[in-house]
Amino acid sequence: MYKYSQYYKWGNAKLKKFMSIILIVTMASVLLVGCGQKQAKVNSLEAVKASGKLTVGLDDSYPPMEFRDSKNKLVGFDVDLGDAVGKKLGVKTEYITNDFNGMVLALGSSKFNVIISAMSITDARKKSINFSDSYVMGGQVAIIKQGNTKITKIDDLKGKLVACQLGSTGDTAATAMKGLKEVKRYDKITDAYQDLSIGRVDAVVMDAQVGQYYVAKKPGQFKVLNEQISKEPIGIGFKKQDKELQEAIQKALNELKSDGTLSKISQKWFGFDAYKK
Repeated sequence: MYKYSQYYKWGNAKLKKFMSIILIVTMASVLLVGCGQKQAKVNSLEAVKASGKLTVGLDDSYPPMEFRDSKNKLVGFDVDLGDAVGKKLGVKTEYITNDFNGMVLALGSSKFNVIISAMSITDARKKSINFSDSYVMGGQVAIIKQGNTKITKIDDLKGKLVACQLGSTGDTAATAMKGLKEVKRYDKITDAYQDLSIGRVDAVVMDAQVGQYYVAKKPGQFKVLNEQISKEPIGIGFKKQDKELQEAIQKALNELKSDGTLSKISQKWFGFDAYKK
């Protein structure tokens, strides 16, 4: 009996010592993993420079901001802007197309580094992403077919079928308008224009730059109502944690504005200098 008890005590002591060692090793492993995770956190600007490219998310059907030309080449104000920003950072700019309605979610899932896609800065969007300072002032207008004498002001849209791009601030503006017969939403603004041209909708609500572009490109077909629905600053979108990248791109934007590059891009795509004071 004595021998058994002594053996039991000895075995129990050995077991306790063994468990203590296991606990110490486990805690050390956790600490090492934690340190490793902290060390693995990469500076967002350094990551872009290390890859040699800045990836930009945009919707390629929103002229003159971003669209495909007759040779299917991606062109537009935001494309020239993205190229200029990449040059300032010392990297190439690569564009990744995405439906505008899912742009913020795609940024959050790291499909691309930033959004440069005529995105209006809104309080709702700022809950999910960060923005640069506004690089151009936008705003919503209504476009109708030339010769439509029944619609001369925004109030005349009551009882009418109005189109917009799904998920855009044009969508928000059209939804807030009282008395419309229906708001018809499209994945691409070009499809909304097509339906306006054949009379399926009475008006299209969109950014002023886009509306003026269509009117200039197709003289005699469309008309912009004089009354503007809203004014909206447009900015570059960033993931909230990408502080270093945001700071570097903001610096690049400031330089592009002061050195006249943004004025040249504006003249090219809008026909006027949006930065002239």
